[in-house]
Amino acid sequence: MTSAAAGPDRAGARVRTPSAHSQHAPHSQHSQHAPRTPHAPGWRPGAEPGPDLRAEIDAAAAVLSAAGVASPRADAEQLAAHATGEPRWRLALAGAMTPAERELLHGLVARRAARVPLQHLVGTVGFRYLTLTVGPGVFVPRPETETVVGWAIDTVRAAGWDRPVCVDLCTGSGAIALALADELPGARVYAVDSDPDALLWAKRNVVLTGRAITVHHADVGIDLSGGAASRHGGTPGAAGVMAATEVLADLLGRVDLVVSNPPYLCDDERGTLEPEVGDHDPPAALWGGPDGLAGVRAVAAVAADLLRDGGRLVIEHADRHGSAAPALLRTHGRWDDVHDHQDLTGRDRFVTATCRPRGGPGPARGAAGTAGEER
Repeated sequence: MTSAAAGPDRAGARVRTPSAHSQHAPHSQHSQHAPRTPHAPGWRPGAEPGPDLRAEIDAAAAVLSAAGVASPRADAEQLAAHATGEPRWRLALAGAMTPAERELLHGLVARRAARVPLQHLVGTVGFRYLTLTVGPGVFVPRPETETVVGWAIDTVRAAGWDRPVCVDLCTGSGAIALALADELPGARVYAVDSDPDALLWAKRNVVLTGRAITVHHADVGIDLSGGAASRHGGTPGAAGVMAATEVLADLLGRVDLVVSNPPYLCDDERGTLEPEVGDHDPPAALWGGPDGLAGVRAVAAVAADLLRDGGRLVIEHADRHGSAAPALLRTHGRWDDVHDHQDLTGRDRFVTATCRPRGGPGPARGAAGTAGEER
């Protein structure tokens, strides 16, 4: 998310934040001030003499608006909060800035005007009840994924699973896994990603949040050529990354919940993304092959091996896949209770299913959650 109240999805659409906590990227003692850079073109300093904070925020918002930033005022306020160390709600009460704070703010605004993601500049992002650290090399968690996680958590609670085994495939920053561990006491949570750079951020967030999850470097087996994913989660790649089902061999047939936010943009969307997304999010976290469904196929294949009979699967997808993602699962042969759900803006956002009994008669009926719009 790039503002206090909204953020881009993977393709750059603007959506409303699901939770009050996630409406802020709080200034954190763990975040680092960005390097100071020259002033943005067109910068107009605040009232002289002395840098008045409110005037500086007004000027910053004007610069960001001219640069095409979608939420210029909110971003200017968050950058000012970061530069001064003040909570955003106190900015209206503030008077003058120090010269050092003003210089730092000017540098931050210049970088934001160059379309560096806000979260990279402040170093953190709110996700449900957590503050996570993010930066270059990892996908920035989006507000709509909070809705996905909320549905999964509601489902586990409704089912009465006291010590659920949960797996987050394509974990990135660890946002989904850490939220599950935070809100489901007693859960055993595993996080998997094939990108070592992303896993560095996930491990930092484990330390930052103090939540206990197990992080694995493994390949889910996403085939970007458009073919079907390997049934066993891919083969070792050029870097020798083991397949997810090999790394998680002890969990085969024992997992209660698999949640994933895989890459899901279609190849025909290349060149259409906002700079914050296309220039800064890792390509491996964005692209889902010709039809955008390569990640969904791979996750479904791995989940079919990991989940116990009656276990639940939750996969985020692009809003254009509200029909295609459920159809893919229905033809897979391992899934019952397949439903698609909408996010808080009414966009098709994630598909859920129940793992059918292995060799057993009839469909498996798991406890359904209540969050989201189902159809």
